[in-house]
Amino acid sequence: MGKIKFYAVVRGRKPGIYTEWFGSRGAEVQIKGFAGAVYKSFSSKGEAEAWALERSAGTAAREQTIPLFPADKEAAREKAPKRIREDPPAPLDPAGGAVIYSDGGCSKNPGPGGYGVVLLNGGVRKELSGGFARTTNNRMELTACIKGLEALEQKCPVVVYSDSQYVVNGITKGWARRWKSNNWMRTGDEPAENSDLWSRLLELCDEHEVRFQWVRGHNGNRENERCDTLAVEMTRQGDLPPDHGYKGAAAR
Repeated sequence: MGKIKFYAVVRGRKPGIYTEWFGSRGAEVQIKGFAGAVYKSFSSKGEAEAWALERSAGTAAREQTIPLFPADKEAAREKAPKRIREDPPAPLDPAGGAVIYSDGGCSKNPGPGGYGVVLLNGGVRKELSGGFARTTNNRMELTACIKGLEALEQKCPVVVYSDSQYVVNGITKGWARRWKSNNWMRTGDEPAENSDLWSRLLELCDEHEVRFQWVRGHNGNRENERCDTLAVEMTRQGDLPPDHGYKGAAAR
């Protein structure tokens, strides 16, 4: 009996890890005739998983879902190539929950803006991105968190990683809830900005068990860097919709 090979399909009809090449359940039917297919064979499942994870982080898809490590995550890490370990270690999912990385920004502030999200949940990795024709950095940071939480299909504990102190402090220090209790006023005569987004984010925090954690931007964290790439790509799109919640959306 020949040694089992593992086929990683990153771009194809159904991305994933396959133990067969031929047949209806094999890797060949996923990539044959598929323009731009990305795939490779390996001698171990750990190597296939690690390569698929690395390659998927460089795709430009607005939303992508691929399998992550198998149930035995420790065994997979031992088999993974060393280059994967060079990145800062990814956080473990909270028990029965999810991890969200988020980032957002504008090419000018205000200006064309974009957001990027990496959602890790139940052994699945999903990327989300979008943008607006005219908005602000802070609105895109908030929108990224909102889109990540809205993508969750059921209530669960969540860790949200953001490099925006505006967002993280707004939640962890209770600023947003205080503004809400004051009818969205920071002080007696100063309104809180982005109240529409803060209101939605607080609703989502009440739906899930959410913990926010600040992460330093542009510091080698793979998923944070990926979110930044997705956000920047969106700012360069020429057909972005207006951000109706931004009061200066129509200004030019």
